[in-house]
Amino acid sequence: QITTVSGNEFLLQSDIDFLILDWFHAIKNAIDRLPKERSCTSRNLEFKLRRSSSIELLSSLDTESKEPKPEHRKSLIFRLNYSASDTNDRNRVKSRLKKFISRRPSLKTLQEKGLIKDQIFGSHLHLVCEHEKSTVPQFVRLCIKAVERRGLDVDGIYRVSGNLATIQKLRFVVNQEEKLNLDDSQWEDIHVVTGALKMFFRELPEPLFPYCFFEQFVEAIKIQDNATRIKSIRSLVKKLPKPNYDTMKILFEHLKKIAAKESVNLMSTQSLGIVFGPTLLRPEKETGNMAVHMLYQNQIVELMLSEYSKIFGSEED
Repeated sequence: QITTVSGNEFLLQSDIDFLILDWFHAIKNAIDRLPKERSCTSRNLEFKLRRSSSIELLSSLDTESKEPKPEHRKSLIFRLNYSASDTNDRNRVKSRLKKFISRRPSLKTLQEKGLIKDQIFGSHLHLVCEHEKSTVPQFVRLCIKAVERRGLDVDGIYRVSGNLATIQKLRFVVNQEEKLNLDDSQWEDIHVVTGALKMFFRELPEPLFPYCFFEQFVEAIKIQDNATRIKSIRSLVKKLPKPNYDTMKILFEHLKKIAAKESVNLMSTQSLGIVFGPTLLRPEKETGNMAVHMLYQNQIVELMLSEYSKIFGSEED
């Protein structure tokens, strides 16, 4: 592609390397023979050869003896750059950008003014709890109460998906810290509430079962002796950070109530394990053992529901 001083553009293309170089030499020789005008003295003439996504500056002809690498399509690009005016324009843009950035308020200032609020979805569990001065997120408590009021008998509760657009709307309301009333008619579909609760746990940067505990829980569920397996899982649960432990305890207590209504809602501990296993615990880096991990994830949740009192109960129980 050749761009002339007057602004005209010409495109020359070929798949033949030596032909491209012949064009280059011919055009360069023609330019060299042109009379040098005063108006051009301040201009910086550059010849650039663009091959695919790379640009080589042909400032000397020493490299011309090297054969160019074969490529699909090659083109010569000759551009005239007016360095003086370009430099001034760039400096003006840089100056304006610096002023704009320096005048911008800090994130802390925006948060103090309420223009930017801490997110609930997608934030670390301990940060949400610290912000709310609790050990269980308020949104989790509200969802559980709503489900227990009007969802325990619903067929496929937690398995059936709610309307995604409505779930996203609920997510937005929660993140804006607007006063949330899950009994409002817009949230009347209980599957929207359960879908939002699952989304909350799914979007935690680190799952409810922290990454560093994942392999330990997997090893524990592999233990053959049931009493030893329960004891090992209980020991790991007790080591969890306070927000994780308290949130896990209230969630599993709630899911145990769901499973107790299995004859009506058709959600057994096994079904709940399949739904919540991959949501609540997962490895930090997925390997080729995804199917095996999923099986263990389901089994861990199922066992913790079946043996809830032994795992979350006091030492005397």
